[in-house]
Amino acid sequence: MAHASQEAYFNTLCPEARAMLEVIQAEVEIRIPAALRCIGYNMPAFRGKRIFFYFAAFKKHIGIYPPLTQGAGLIAELAPWRGPKGNLSFPRNQPLPIELIGRVAVALYREYGV
Repeated sequence: MAHASQEAYFNTLCPEARAMLEVIQAEVEIRIPAALRCIGYNMPAFRGKRIFFYFAAFKKHIGIYPPLTQGAGLIAELAPWRGPKGNLSFPRNQPLPIELIGRVAVALYREYGV
């Protein structure tokens, strides 16, 4: 099913997953006021000149895409959550490291969004 907006996507989620994505959404908007909400690959996303940040809820985790490829210090800090391709996977049964996710959004905006 294609989603017309982030809110339409959020409406398909259980309350716990929705709350986690709403926190991520708010963090990105606080850190990057110029970012525009959109849908990309049928996931909630943010765009600058192009889409730079995707996030989605899955059965056991929250995923953030694309992989960060710049900033060795931040990449090293993300090691516990990086998958084989570098995408981030945050277990839903653990608190979100929202400050860290905010820094990832800023780094991805600098890498892809401007």
